[in-house]
Amino acid sequence: FGLDEETARNYIVMEFVDGESCAEILRDHGPLGNRDAVNVLVQACRGLDYAHRNGVVHRDVKPGNLLRSRDNAVKLADFGIAKAAEQSDITKVGSVLGTAAYLSPEQARGEPAGPTSDLYALGVVAYQLLAGRLPYDAASLTDLARLQETSPPPRLDELNPDVPSALAEAVMVALHRDPERRYADAAEMERALGDALQGRAPARDTESTWVIDDTEATRMLAGTQATTAMPPRERPQRRLEPIQEAPPRSRRPEPAPPARRRSAPGGRGQARSRGSGMRMWLALLLVLALVAGGIAIYQATQDTVQKGVQLKRDVQGQVQDAVDEVKGLIEDNTR
Repeated sequence: FGLDEETARNYIVMEFVDGESCAEILRDHGPLGNRDAVNVLVQACRGLDYAHRNGVVHRDVKPGNLLRSRDNAVKLADFGIAKAAEQSDITKVGSVLGTAAYLSPEQARGEPAGPTSDLYALGVVAYQLLAGRLPYDAASLTDLARLQETSPPPRLDELNPDVPSALAEAVMVALHRDPERRYADAAEMERALGDALQGRAPARDTESTWVIDDTEATRMLAGTQATTAMPPRERPQRRLEPIQEAPPRSRRPEPAPPARRRSAPGGRGQARSRGSGMRMWLALLLVLALVAGGIAIYQATQDTVQKGVQLKRDVQGQVQDAVDEVKGLIEDNTR
């Protein structure tokens, strides 16, 4: 890479792979045979093993990034996300990197990706190469996370009778929802795939370890975020959370008793009654003011100017007393 001085353009030089990506192979030819698929996967395992031993997690393993040349050599391409994640803090704030369909359950939960996350993604690629479809049919990342946590995908030997049970079991190990239940590293996955092609299944019981207990099921139904397994002592506390929240939701539509409405501070019922009472007293105050004003005008026209002025002051004093009395009544009734 560098800068071309004549054109003032930056350039990057990459290896040309004369062949097709696995995404193009699936699109144009459909699923691969068992031996061809294992050959691609084994070479991909070697590439991941080299990257992991050097401290690099790919984070975007998918068919489009597995390039097979015409002499059947497989190249693991596009480490751009891996490099960007190493040089920034983007993964530290819970951001999800990678193509959604190939995200491991821990990545879907917003946790950091590790080497076993790449193995999970390669397990999804293996599923596609052998069955021609993804292990989970999800419309969103939320649906994908729910399916990953609740049940294993259909077995490959059930979807494609040509896939031996040992090979189907080897792929299921890579797709396990628990990172600790997957292969320890890419080298172990490579050996397991080679042995499965010879009819030797991995020495792991994936079906029984996938079953979730009732505490985890309750937490998922309550819509909480899936987390790692908790110690047995803490599980009863998490299990009681949705049960405590259920009664208030069932009583919410019921009308509140009249006494509660009057006693509740700032409630609508109190505001409504206070507003109507205020309007009534203001109307009475306006009537009294009009009557008092009429009396004052009438008395002013009958007497002399001095007497009229004195009488007007007296009447105004009476009106002010009446106004004060009405205000007192309003305050007493609205307190």
